[in-house]
Amino acid sequence: MRKAVLLLSGGLDSTTLLARALREGFDVHAMTFRYGQRHAVEIGAARRVAAHFGVRDHVVVDIDLRTFGGSALTSELAVPKDRNLTSHASDGIPITYVPARNTIFLSFALAWAETLTAQDIFIGVNALDYSGYPDCRPEYIAAYERMANLATRGGVEGTNPIRIQTPLINLTKAEIIRLGLSLGVDYSITQSCYDPDPDGRACGHCDACQLRRKGFADAGRSDPAAYIRSS
Repeated sequence: MRKAVLLLSGGLDSTTLLARALREGFDVHAMTFRYGQRHAVEIGAARRVAAHFGVRDHVVVDIDLRTFGGSALTSELAVPKDRNLTSHASDGIPITYVPARNTIFLSFALAWAETLTAQDIFIGVNALDYSGYPDCRPEYIAAYERMANLATRGGVEGTNPIRIQTPLINLTKAEIIRLGLSLGVDYSITQSCYDPDPDGRACGHCDACQLRRKGFADAGRSDPAAYIRSS
């Protein structure tokens, strides 16, 4: 089996990504981050997902991006609610963007991949139904892959070239959900909300909740997530 490092947040996309990587026969080593995010309940979701799929090697890495702030996810800034997500291009990059987050996460994954002699790194970025983050675009992923092969021993020597795998990048949220359901994903154990209540129930109004709910509606399926009743 080919070894792979997979970034697992416990959300809808990364869970679908895990199911797909396992179906393709990869020996998945999953990596989750506790980075000071206000929605830290996603770490529990990641643990549930990893256990559900029998991932034998799942690590939770502690870093604290609250040191820098700059995002509603790592500071006391309010999480935007009920944004019009069809106009994110004109609205600019939202305040829920965490500065350099995917670059930081991929760098940790790259270090682990080099240690494991794994050639594949999976990340569940999506460039269609997303909030407008710059580090979810295909050109960013291509640039990072080029850098990774200039920065590692295996890349420079040609013995272990790195591939950044993004099989969900050109799928709509509904297509991702349909794919996951075909792979047996139980979405009730996933967590997407940026601003859940103390019991872990989703707000229903942040970007992540809106995209998730629309995805299930477009897929013609019911969302099994627990939402705050008023939403």
